[in-house]
Amino acid sequence: MFDTKVALIIRSDLAGWQKLNVAAFLATGIAAAAPEAVGEPYVDARGRVYGPMLGQPILIFAAGRVELQAAHREALERDLHVVPYVAAMFTTGHDAANRAVFAAEDPENLDLVGLGLRGRKKAVDKATKGLALHG
Repeated sequence: MFDTKVALIIRSDLAGWQKLNVAAFLATGIAAAAPEAVGEPYVDARGRVYGPMLGQPILIFAAGRVELQAAHREALERDLHVVPYVAAMFTTGHDAANRAVFAAEDPENLDLVGLGLRGRKKAVDKATKGLALHG
């Protein structure tokens, strides 16, 4: 039904609140970059209109830092849309500060705590190969 796939990879050693925070931010990054993937608004039986959501499933995987870095490299090689989240972003309070701490990271050794990926199914599968779904 979908020719693309969405995957979030969350570092397994984070606190519960951090995992949820990272997943939420990554999902918004995927949706913002793919407005065509956002479905129609939801309408209840009384006619009240609710916000739309991404119109395709999101798979959420668990990984360690090394696995996240490997998935990141694979995703870049396969030209996937990549949304990164690094550990330093937990210390900031707004979007501009997030971008500043991300820009200060060594691009070859990012301290990744999460990645959002969207692209061709096979390419996303290659980037997430060997990772277990988050449990």
